[in-house]
Amino acid sequence: MDLTSAESKATYAQIKEYVWNKFQLKVSTLYIAQIKRKCGIELREHYNKSKKEKQIIPLCNML
Repeated sequence: MDLTSAESKATYAQIKEYVWNKFQLKVSTLYIAQIKRKCGIELREHYNKSKKEKQIIPLCNML
């Protein structure tokens, strides 16, 4: 059975579940996005952008 490219991509919920099952750690979507960005994985545009010009974004310790 062949998978399409959309079916083969993991969702944030699937990534969170995998990390929890494997390492018993809870990760935020922000950390997942930062790791994806670091690894060069394409991110989609999000729709809930902050209206603040200078916002404080916590960084993942693994970066």
